[in-house]
Order: sequence, then structure tokens, then C-alpha cells
Amino acid sequence: MQERNMPPFAPVLMQSTRAIGYSLEAAIADIIDNSIAAKAGKVQLSFFPVGDAYVSILDNGTGMDDAQMNIAMQYGSKSPTETRDSSDLGRYGLGLKTASLSQCRVLTVISKQGDQVIGRRWDLDYVIKTGAWSLLILDKEDFASVPHISDLYEQDSGTLVVWQNLDRLLMGEVDYEKSLGRKMDEVRQHLELVFHRYLSGESGIKKLEIVFNGVKLKAADPFLIKKSTQAMDTETLVIRGKRILVTPYILPHISKMTEEEKNQLGGKDGIRKRQGFYVYRNKRLLIWGTWFRMMRQGDLSKLARVMVDIPNDLDDLWTLDIKKSHAIPPAEVRNSLQTVIDRIADKSKRTWTFRGKKETLDSVEHMWTRLKTPENGIVYEINRDHVLVDQIVAEAPEIRGKLETLLKYIERGIPLNQLYIDLNNDEKIENDADMGEQEMFKTLEQMLSVLPSSIMRREMLEKIEHTDPFCGYPDVIRALKAKEEGHLLCYRCSWRRKNAGWSKYRKFQASV
Repeated sequence: MQERNMPPFAPVLMQSTRAIGYSLEAAIADIIDNSIAAKAGKVQLSFFPVGDAYVSILDNGTGMDDAQMNIAMQYGSKSPTETRDSSDLGRYGLGLKTASLSQCRVLTVISKQGDQVIGRRWDLDYVIKTGAWSLLILDKEDFASVPHISDLYEQDSGTLVVWQNLDRLLMGEVDYEKSLGRKMDEVRQHLELVFHRYLSGESGIKKLEIVFNGVKLKAADPFLIKKSTQAMDTETLVIRGKRILVTPYILPHISKMTEEEKNQLGGKDGIRKRQGFYVYRNKRLLIWGTWFRMMRQGDLSKLARVMVDIPNDLDDLWTLDIKKSHAIPPAEVRNSLQTVIDRIADKSKRTWTFRGKKETLDSVEHMWTRLKTPENGIVYEINRDHVLVDQIVAEAPEIRGKLETLLKYIERGIPLNQLYIDLNNDEKIENDADMGEQEMFKTLEQMLSVLPSSIMRREMLEKIEHTDPFCGYPDVIRALKAKEEGHLLCYRCSWRRKNAGWSKYRKFQASV
């Protein structure tokens, strides 16, 4: 058998790998992965869009020596089958080069360890000229012209990555300034999401600070963990002796979110498009907003999100791509995830339908009744047994017929199509906002005032404890019960024990 040594088509390969498909934000995230692997606690990202435009990423990690630098600048510097440190976010040994050169034609990397400073540069035009893998070795005179080199000198150690000749950054754009501003926003939002667990300093990982053009980035928690409910306990799947952790969350109903929270959760794509699995590799977000074709995205499951933590030992099973932006769960994982999907989708549907109330729904008397009939399909009716309807009829029996006519017109006049549009646009609908405690207190007090006896008033209070919307105001109902029983001072003590605060109590006492 004979062999032939093929010529090194460096220019062709380097030009070809530029078309892998990196976006600007994905390319920058790939560089920051290297900073995290180098134990960096801070990354400074800088855009300079005018004149000799550049992008620079400076970290304060461990830095590299000559041998490490030469390996880092090689294409395929590490085998994807090689065992990596548990904190290593790399895979193919291509990220630094392919991510950088997808956006620029000149890549400069300078690293510092103690007093030693070394630099290397890939210049695509120079590679084309030589027709070989011509990696440039920089000297001290070359360092002087590199942006932010003085910032690196001030550190004990670290690495500076600089992109210049940004031929791909604004290719095809007409409005340069507007396009650059949009791209910078996209980069910021992407980094705040992808590295949110590092930015927040989650237990078990080193906290990372990312400063973008002098502004410190904030973690964008896609689960809104402080306000959401954990739909199920964390499940542990064991594949090849390695653990995959699955934690499902149900977001609060949209009416309970602030505008800032809604923007954080969905951004321009909307909350509906961000539902699904969020796959993390060593707590770095890889892929999000997908059910992996195991369930369709729908309005009733829009509040469901599932955190999936995978180790870097199982990259081959998840068919992780070079950009670390695409992964497919293996069959043994899909089977377990299907069970999670079925359970969490049902809980999301109930949260969406019942406005996020606790699941005591079977015992609650609702204002609206949903009926499914074989003739007319789904029908929404006002509950004729609701306490408010009962009271109106009891006070004025002669208007029963007119009231029934009014309720039917209200039911038939529901603007269902417009409601559907508004809900899908994630608009805050004021009708869905909760009534304040003072307003609810006055409403109930007025209802009770028409009842002639204390016994009837106490019975009414017992009934409305399980009636929507009154059941959402237990403190108000307790206050009215205490007032009815003449034990307001006792209630004052119980309020204090609940740490509700004296200012709040005094306002309530004034109403009573």
C-alpha cells in the first residue's frame, strides 16, 4: 500500500471554516468559554466600531505559556474524544480560531503569566499570500499597537483576544450605526442568558463578572426562579455512569410579571417561543426554547421550562456541534424526558387557566364555568350559583329575569378573538389584575352590611373563603371575621405575629 502526502491547503481550509455559521454573539460566547476554562473571574469585552474597528476580549485567567499558546492556535488542538476537566467548556479545539475568524480576518492572541508576555496572530491575507499555515509570532514592538495591551500588562495573568479587519461584522448592512447598536444589544442579551448561572455566582461554580463597554452585565434567569414554582422534584438520569439532572419549572402567570421580567423571559421572540428545554453543559446554556419534537409549542404550555444539566463526558451522545448551539438528546434520555413533558405541560395549562393560584381548585367556586357540550363545543357561562349573583337576586327577586338576560348577553358578547390576540402578544391585561386589600375590604363590608344578622354574616364569610376572587384575600376575610366576632384586638396581635408591619395594619385598622 502506498501513501501520498497531501499539500497543506491552509488558505482554503481557513476560508471554508469561516462559513460554519457563527453569529457574532455565539462567537464571543465561545471565546468566553475559554476564559472560564482558564479560571477567569472577570472578562472585559470592548467594541470599537469606528476607524480601525476592533473587538477585544480580555480575561484575568491563568494565561498561557509558549507551548500552550502554540497548541491553542492550532486547528483541532484537542481531540473531542479526549477526557476533559469537569469545568472545561471546549470540545473540538476549534472554537478560538473558527469563532474569531468567522467575524474578522486578523486574530491576535496575547497572554501573560507573571513577567512573561507572548503573542500569536492569524492573518488570513498573509496565509493566502504564503499558501501555508503561517502563524505569526509577535514581539514586544508588535504588542504596542494592539488595543488594550496596557490593561493586560496591569494584570498578574490573563489573555487578550483581539479581532481586527472585521469584514463579516456588518456585511450587507445599510444603516451602519443602527445595525451596530442592534448587534451590541443582541450580544449583551445573549451573554446575560447563556452565562446567567456564572454571572449570578451559583453554588459550585466560580462567579464570573462580564463588563461590556464599561457596563457590568446582569444575569438573565430564564426560569424566574424566585417567583416560579418547581413543578416536580429534580430527577436524576444515569447514562453510562454519568448523571443528567432534570428540573422542571412553571413560570408565574403573565399577569404576575413585571414588564422587565417579561422582556427578560422572552425578549423580542415572546415568552411563547422560549418554552421548552434549557440544556446546560457544565452550567453553560447550550440550547433553549425547544421540546426536541416531543411536544408542539402551544399557548397553554408557554409557562413550562425545563432545566437539563449534562456533563461534558456525554457530548458524543448529544451530538454537540462545533458552535455548541445544537444538541439532540439520546434515545435513553428522550424516554425519560417524555414523562417529564407530560406532567409539566398539564401543570402549565392549569397555571395559565387559573391565573397561577394554588391547586385547591376543586374546592373553589369560580365566577366562570367552562362547559363542553356535544352540540355547541366549549361554552363559557357565568356561574349562576356564585355568591354575588345569589345576593343580587336575594335583595331584589323581581329583577331575576332582567339579570338573567344581562348575563346571557355578557356571555355571548365575550370578544374571544381579540382576547386570543392580546394573550398571545403577552400583553398585560388590567382586567386580570388583583384588587387591592383596601378595595376588597370595602366590597365585602358592603356585601355584609345588607345581611340582617350576625349569624348570616358569619355564614357568608365562611362561604366566600372558597369563592373566587375573595379566596385570594385571606387576611381581609380574617379581619372581617374578627370584626364580626368583636375580637379586633386579638386580630391585631395575630397580624403582628405574622410580621405584616404596623403601617400596613394601621391602614387596615382605619378601614375597619
